[in-house]
Amino acid sequence: MKPMEGTSIRKTGILFAYFLIYVVWGSTYYFIGVALQGFPPFLLGALRFTTAGLILLTICCYRKEHIFKKSLIKKSAISGIVLLFIDMAVVMLAQQYLSSSLVAIIASSTTLWIMTLDVPMWKKNFRNPATVIGVIAGFLGVMLLYIEQIRSANQTQPHTEYGVLLLIFGCISWSLGTLYAKYCSSHEEDTNNFAGSGWQMLSAGTMFWIVTLFITRDIPGMHWQDIPVASWFSVGYLILLGSIMAYSAYVWLLKVRPATEVATHAYVNPFIAVLIGTTLGKEHVTWIQITGLMIILCSVMLINKKKAVEQKKE
Repeated sequence: MKPMEGTSIRKTGILFAYFLIYVVWGSTYYFIGVALQGFPPFLLGALRFTTAGLILLTICCYRKEHIFKKSLIKKSAISGIVLLFIDMAVVMLAQQYLSSSLVAIIASSTTLWIMTLDVPMWKKNFRNPATVIGVIAGFLGVMLLYIEQIRSANQTQPHTEYGVLLLIFGCISWSLGTLYAKYCSSHEEDTNNFAGSGWQMLSAGTMFWIVTLFITRDIPGMHWQDIPVASWFSVGYLILLGSIMAYSAYVWLLKVRPATEVATHAYVNPFIAVLIGTTLGKEHVTWIQITGLMIILCSVMLINKKKAVEQKKE
């Protein structure tokens, strides 16, 4: 019975982890928008990732884990800067030229980049027609979801090509960081998963502090007493659920599931973002967007179903 119980617990953990990166990460689009009503972007990143990293490392110390390993810190710092800092900074810069909807479209291509750059998995991924079709269909679904916003963005916002190039760079950076976290840190013990996440966030937070203090100089102009309560609440949500829980789940899933499968969160997140936008944000959704959402869900189910069949055979 013990092996069966262990398998059941592992499956439950995987399902919960997918819930976090699918649903919770999707909801962060809304909460980031609310937080930015009171905080400058780079200061928000500094507060979010530094606090989350310190909390995770404190928990690891309480559990008496060995968190001060040079190899762990070095690899985690590289992953954190490439995964969190560069990607988030690029997204913020790109939004000077692009609408948030167009940003979401290009960001959804992360799955395609991971699939393309995951050289050790080329033979397995590209011999599987269902996976290839699912990935491409998912990206087309996201484009359909925001097709109306793309047209309006092209008419009202100049120099969109700058934002597109920045975002492509950000997607490649996130994909490389994801693969680095999967392969180069896979030899660390499972007990170091949370410690690794903590060091990643702390390194990203440090970079955000450097930009905030010495480049954008946000602190002197801050009026802390005027920050809305909703913005403070959103920062707490982003720290606890978006970073500590969801990001740790993402790093752990990369150790136990294929990177292409884990990357399907890039397709589900827009679905959750639109769902929350229509309920909390009172946004209007058209039939074209609903069609896009259905395509996204079907593509994710196709990819995950095929992966499940392959694992049973193995």
